[in-house]
Formats: sequence, structure tokens, C-alpha cells
Amino acid sequence: MLHWAFLAAVAVTTLGVPLYAWAVRGRAYAVFALVIVGLAVPGAVAMDARLAAWLPDAGAVALRVVFLYGMAAAGMHLAALVRPRLRGFAFRLGASIPGMTFVAAGFLCGLWLLAMSPLRQVLASVGWTSALAALRWLDLLPLAVAVISVPTSVRLVEEVVRVPLAADGPPKVSRLPAARYRGRARPPADARTLRLVQIADPHLGPWQPVAKLVRTLERLLARAPDLVLLTGDFLTMEGSGTPGALAQALAPLRRFPERCFAIYGNHDHGVADEVAASLAANGVRLLVDDEALVETALGAVQIVGADYVGRGRRAHLQTLLARFPRRDAHLRLLLLHDPRGFRHVPIGDVDLTLSGHTHGGQLGLVSLGLPWTILTRSAWPDHGLFGHGSNRLYVHRGTGFYGFPLRIGVPGEASVLEVVRDGISPRRA
Repeated sequence: MLHWAFLAAVAVTTLGVPLYAWAVRGRAYAVFALVIVGLAVPGAVAMDARLAAWLPDAGAVALRVVFLYGMAAAGMHLAALVRPRLRGFAFRLGASIPGMTFVAAGFLCGLWLLAMSPLRQVLASVGWTSALAALRWLDLLPLAVAVISVPTSVRLVEEVVRVPLAADGPPKVSRLPAARYRGRARPPADARTLRLVQIADPHLGPWQPVAKLVRTLERLLARAPDLVLLTGDFLTMEGSGTPGALAQALAPLRRFPERCFAIYGNHDHGVADEVAASLAANGVRLLVDDEALVETALGAVQIVGADYVGRGRRAHLQTLLARFPRRDAHLRLLLLHDPRGFRHVPIGDVDLTLSGHTHGGQLGLVSLGLPWTILTRSAWPDHGLFGHGSNRLYVHRGTGFYGFPLRIGVPGEASVLEVVRDGISPRRA
């Protein structure tokens, strides 16, 4: 009975949700919902049949209850997005989080079964039944990874990151070491530091309700930063469908007038008026291909804010930097949502670029203390500190994330950046 109920939930979600979405919201979201379901369902169905075949009866029943609930929760979450808005705690806990976890688990199951299939075929062909029996327990691994990723997706790692500037560096964009202090004392810097709080990719939604973002901002602002810099991607579908929620979530920033600056990310252009109004309501200056000059305890700082562009990044960025050249005796910062543009910054033209967008790579081994992520060999600098000549780039792992997929081994961060000049004075124009 549970097996057929699970298959019925699969059919209703796979067919019913996209059809409902098409009728009410339109083709684009219907296709999105169908793709999400298509990534999860094949692996989930295959793993359900495989595990039920060898688990003890009680285990098989428990498995099918979990799979049935996960499929139903995923369907409820996707159906709710047809009319998106921020939901209450009960819906997030009962549908959104388990539903998105099930989607991630189903996708991982499909990849795992495909990867293991050649090995199983070889073992079966040579008659190694004992090895096949031992390997079957590994089928629980993708489910365990999905479950373990829930706390990784929910929590933010609070840390202080020391970012040294220098007069030179690598000839190509390369990862550089950055000292991170988590719950331990840090040695005093050799010189006065510029304390920055970066808010990257908050993505107000099921994983980032209003109250959670307020608490995060309160904790960060208690560290008395010199500047608060927001590098885009403020909303999800749910956040976009709830006017006024972002303004409420950013309310702690009102205590830092003329110290908060922001840019748009790629998710912000479709709701630009809502984002701009929310920032303005809290005293945050939005830089759309613009500059700001501010005095800090470290001296004068020039902040150039680049709007997000999907194409022509080199021309856009170099035109922007030429329009706002380096100011005499100012530390020069660039807010750049997508870190791929960093390689187009002329060497020596910007002291420190701050980016987000990558969510730290989102899938990797950062939780194990290793820098590797799936983006490590890509065109995206994924997380942490990078250098290109004297230019420096810090890629924030994200204050939030969108939800599909989960964060796997790459937690978000709530960090204070201590920018150290390391004896380097601001260049003169």
C-alpha cells in the first residue's frame, strides 16, 4: 500500500504540479517545476525499489513512509510557489525544508546509482555475491548526505577573516591564504584594520526567514564594523512575492546611516523596485554603476559599485572603472556580484573586490577544512581570498542560498573582514 501511495505522489507531483503551474502562473515556472521534479524522481523511485528489496520489513516500511512524506512535501512546496509568498514556520518546517531535502536526496540517489552501476555489473559477472551484498549498504550514503546537509544549509559559520593587501601578487587569478578565526583569539594586526561586514546572497525565503536575517545582522553589527557592504541577490521567489519583507529584514541597518552600500545581483533585476525601496527605507545607498566616498578610521575609502551584467563583463567593468578612476589617497573597493569579472580588473586599479554569487561553490569539502568545491576548476573563484597582481578579491560563501540544491559540505558565513594594508599606503591617482 505504501509503495503505491508513493508512486501516486510521484505521479501527482510530476504531472499535476507543472499543469497547475502552467494554468495559473505560466509556462516558465511550469518548466522550472518539471525540471526540479525530473532531477529528483528517477533516483528516488529507483532507490525506493532497491532499498525495499533488501531492507528488513520494518526498515522497508519506515523507508517508504519517509519517501512518501518527502515526495508529498516536495509537491506541496512546488505547488505553493505557483503563488509565491513567504510562509510561516509550520509550512517551512513541514513542507519546504523536507521537500527540498527530498529533491536533493533523489538527485543524489540517481547520481550514486549511475556511478555504482558499472562496479556492480563487474562484480555480478564474476559471481562475487558477497561483495555485492556488502556494497548495498552504501546505497544509504546519498540519503545520509542529504540529511546531514540540512544543518549545513541552515547554519552560518561566524568568523573573523583577516584580508591582507599587498603591493604585488600572482600573475594569474589564484587562491591566496586568509587567516580565519572561529571562536578563538586572534593576534593583533600590525596596523589599523578596516572592519567590513559583507552581506552576500541573503535570498530571503524558506531557509532565510525575516527573523533569521534580522538576528544575523544584529550579531554582525554588534562587532562595530566600519562599513556594511551588500553584494546582491536579496530575494527568492517567496521573498519577491512578499512586498515589504526585505525592508523589515534589513531594519537593523538603520543604525548605521551613511555606512551601508549595496549593489544588485542577478536575481534582483526582476524585482529592482522592491529591492531599491527596501534598501532606501533602511538608509542603504544603492550603487548602480556608481561610486561613493566615505571617511573611516582607516582613512578615505572609495567604493565603486558595479551593476550585474550577464554578458560583456569585460567592457562593462573596464568602462565603469575608467569612469570613476582611483581617487587620490583613497583605499579603493569594488562591489562586484559575480566574481568572474575580477580577472578583467586592470592590475593595480582596485585594492579589494568583494563578490558573492557562487554560494561558496555550494557542494564541496569546506566543512572538512579543505578548500575544494565543484567550482574549484571553473571560471568562478568559488570562495575565500584570491589575488591577481596587487588586486585582491574576497568571495563570500553567502549569508543565505536559494534552496535548490542544498548546501553540501559548504556552509554559509557570517563574517567580519579585517582588511590589513600590510604597510601599503593608498595609491595616488
